[in-house]
Amino acid sequence: MPTDVIMPQMGESIFEGTITKWLKQPGDRVEKDEPLFEISTDKVDAEIPSPVSGTLIEIRAHEGATVEINAVVGVIGDSQPASTPQAVASPQASGGTEVVMPQMGESIFEGTITKWLKKPGDAVENDEPLFEISTDKVDAEIPSPASGTLTEIRFQEGETVHINTVVAIIGGGAPTQAAAASQETSRATSQDTSQAAPLAAPQAPQKLRSSPLVRRIAREHAIDLSRVPGTGSEGRITKEDILRYMSQPASASRPAAMPQTAAGDRVVPMSRMRAIIGQRMVESLAISPHAHTVYRVDMTRVARLRERERAGFEQRNGVKLTYMPFIAAAAVRALQKFPIVNSSLIDGNIHYHGSIHLGIAVALEGGLIVPVIREAQRRSFVDLARAINDLALRARNKKLNPDEATGSTFTLTNSGVFGGEFGTPIINQPESAILAIGGLRKEPVVLTDAEGNDTIAIRSMQYYCLGLDHRVIDGADGGKFMLEFKGALENWDQAIG
Repeated sequence: MPTDVIMPQMGESIFEGTITKWLKQPGDRVEKDEPLFEISTDKVDAEIPSPVSGTLIEIRAHEGATVEINAVVGVIGDSQPASTPQAVASPQASGGTEVVMPQMGESIFEGTITKWLKKPGDAVENDEPLFEISTDKVDAEIPSPASGTLTEIRFQEGETVHINTVVAIIGGGAPTQAAAASQETSRATSQDTSQAAPLAAPQAPQKLRSSPLVRRIAREHAIDLSRVPGTGSEGRITKEDILRYMSQPASASRPAAMPQTAAGDRVVPMSRMRAIIGQRMVESLAISPHAHTVYRVDMTRVARLRERERAGFEQRNGVKLTYMPFIAAAAVRALQKFPIVNSSLIDGNIHYHGSIHLGIAVALEGGLIVPVIREAQRRSFVDLARAINDLALRARNKKLNPDEATGSTFTLTNSGVFGGEFGTPIINQPESAILAIGGLRKEPVVLTDAEGNDTIAIRSMQYYCLGLDHRVIDGADGGKFMLEFKGALENWDQAIG
């Protein structure tokens, strides 16, 4: 008797796993406790042994698929692999052969026709693929049970049909009135019996097909998946579908919480820029497990230097001396010492970038853009100041070249420009980290001298929040980076030109 192979639970808080590699293929012999496939979860990577000895008949979840615990991922039989499920043929009075929906497993009672590989009038050979179906457990090509001409298709692509229901006819003449009546009967039989009894309980809604990731996004953002149009096979909701839905204006994607009819209300269509920003932010949150760490930095040394040198700096270099080049230079120094923070996770590999392309988020009217300072590690303090000023000015005047707003490896965003303490930024993909700059203000601070004596002084203090992709950067690496960044600002020793 076939044995289901299920996704095991690897810990109390683990509810799904990703199949990274199958160590056996359908038709291979496998012994009990022999490694069968490899999985990866949030906590552990592991080889999963076979529960029994036998032949691997079927793989239901392929490499790269994320599967909930206890879901069937494969089937092991006692002998050789079972033959491909085949549509059952039965003779028809008119001489044709009925093609019925096959049963794909003991617990499967219906299937959805996803594609017809032949159309009425086409010749078809015995065992030649005739149509494709999808069930809760498997997608499969169904071969023809007989040779002849496909004379009739009774269910179209996208329709869900009960097992043993006639879906097509091979051979025989054109459908007669009796056959047409039979067809209507078959359609009625394949649907819920509640349709024949209007006073009965309403028909249960068709099961929504989606991945665990999609369902997690829906839970986190309180989204009703029944409102999300699915573009995958037989309407499966993909990650792209739910992200697209979330990026749409509320009025277009889902019913408004309140009618927009009250006096004084104003409805403005979301701009293309806002829609793209929303889509990118949702994508980033779905892609990267975000973690944040906040550090309080004493900016007094920098503030005094800036106040003392700002007039002369502007006269010598033709650009105002702001705090941003100090922050950028300190970030570059920390990135050089901890290159993992300047990396990207691409196709399962961590790419350590050879150069630091520093993104500087610039607020625009109704939007945001991130111009990029390339090769920031090669630039002097004056070069950084000029580049920051130039890019920000041209960004606000819509004068940036397309390549000047792409390719960043690390981003700075000034969430404290309006006085906020700090922000928890969303990572600019495919980067692995982003640094939010908080508001700068004078505060009373306890200072301890070399002898351990405490005094209270007025200092210029600023909060910084590092957002990091926890797949790539651990908290310890984030902390080391922030300590280096903090030390560079609190003990500033670089010439500013």
